[in-house]
This record gives sequence, C-alpha cells and structure tokens, in this order.
Amino acid sequence: MKSVRRGRPQSLLLCLVAYAVAGIAATGVTRLLSGSSPVWSAAAADLAATIVIFAFSLGLDNSSVYDPYWSVAPAVLAPVWLLRLGGGGLSVRQAALLVLVLLWAARLTANWLRRWRGLSDEDWRYADYRRLGAGYWPMSFLGFHLMPTVIVFVACVPMAYAFSTTGRHIGLLDAAAVIVTAAAILIEAAADQQLRRFLTSPRSPSDILSTGLWALSRHPNYFGEVLFWWGIWLFGIAAHPSSWWTIAGPAAVTALFAGISVPLMDKRMLARHPGYAEHILDTSGLIPRRARKSA
Repeated sequence: MKSVRRGRPQSLLLCLVAYAVAGIAATGVTRLLSGSSPVWSAAAADLAATIVIFAFSLGLDNSSVYDPYWSVAPAVLAPVWLLRLGGGGLSVRQAALLVLVLLWAARLTANWLRRWRGLSDEDWRYADYRRLGAGYWPMSFLGFHLMPTVIVFVACVPMAYAFSTTGRHIGLLDAAAVIVTAAAILIEAAADQQLRRFLTSPRSPSDILSTGLWALSRHPNYFGEVLFWWGIWLFGIAAHPSSWWTIAGPAAVTALFAGISVPLMDKRMLARHPGYAEHILDTSGLIPRRARKSA
C-alpha cells in the first residue's frame, strides 16, 4: 500500500474516506457516552477520530493526512455543542460564534485543499523526523496527531460555555469577541492571499515577501490563527466569566506557534534565503508592528 503512487483526485478521495471513517468512529463513541458530559464525551470522540486518522496516515505513509484535522474538528464540535447545550434555540451569541467558526474552518480547509498536491506531498516539517526510522510513527502519533488534537480541543472548550443557555446576556465583551475573531479570520485570509500572489508572481528565488501584512510580521498568517483562538476564548468568558481558566487553550496555541512554528519556519527560510537574516532583525516574528530598520 505504501509503494503505490496516487494522483491528487485519488489522494483526496482516500483522505475523504479517512475522515468519513473517523466521523463514524466519533459518532459511535459519542453514542456510547451519551449520558456523560458533552465536553468529556466530545473529548473521547475527538481522541477516537484522531486514532482513526493516524491509522490512515500510517497505512498511507503520509502524516499530512492529519493536516486538515486542525480546521475540521472545531467545525464539528461547534454544532454538536450547540445542539447539546443550546437548548434548542439560537441566541445572537450562539449564532455569531457558529458562523465565525464555520467561516474560519471553511476558509482554512479550502486553503489546505488548494495547496495539497496529494499523497506524494507531505509537510516539510515531518521530513527530518523520518531519520528516526521505526521510531518515526510513534513520534508522529504523539507529536503530529495527538498533541495538536489536544491543543485544539482545549482551545475549543470556551465554545461549550458560549453555547450554553445559562450564560450572561449579550454585552460589550461579546462585541469584542466578534471583532477579534472576525479580524483574525480576515488577517489570516489576507496574509494567505498575499503569500499566494507572491509565490505565483515572477520573482527571483532570493526574493522575500516583505510587503502588505508581511511587512509588519514575518508570519502574519500565524498571527491571524493565534488571534482567532483568543477571540473564541472571549466568547466563552463573555457567557461565563468563571470560565477564565480556559485561557489555557489560546495560551497553548500561542506557545505552539511562537515556540515551534515560527522558529521552524525561520530556520527553513534562513537556509533558503541568505537575506532573511536581515529580515529577522527588521521584522516582528508574530505580532504585526512597524518594521524596525537595522543599522
């Protein structure tokens, strides 16, 4: 199975099958735990789905089968929690949160679809770890599958509070949540569009994208992603201020991008673009701000 070459249409079909099987497994677990807390039953279902996707990643010898899970899982959790916690109605807060989560998920998943070339294409971040040999797949399960699942699930927990019917009435914090979350989606979309335009335009191999949002941050797409999860947290505490502890979710996402994603991408860019060292000195790594000018 691992040696067979597959085109993009066949690869996408196999990926769709993987996620369909994962959905069936998650549904089965949810039904088995129907008497449990919606959050804990969703966590168990999320774990089951992740194990299924890992099995497909292993069988197809490509860890990138998991890549769309980041955006697909929240798009499933949101309506599930709305149905189980929303009391059958749809408040302004619930509607705003649901729409924003689904918009974010649709755009991010579409961006993945646009970039992914099929099962012959695996995220470059995984390549170095292939040197582990037999140890690669246990590491892939823990680091490339399970860890992101846990981080995203914890970051999604504020949604459960926001969808609950027992929350506070709509207030200024809800307005802030909508503004932050919507701005995050727009920033990430604009950054991805600017990057796509740059990569498809005539340019020298040594050129670095340093215009638009990319003049204010080396990774504005990452900033938009991080900001999105802070917006989700604001929705949660707008409904239930006592849920402030769910700050662990956006904090974990921030740590993941600032501590792992940004350094890895910077290292890759430095190896490919000698001028990137000066760009690092002049430009913020994550949070957009006016570029510094090196001496």
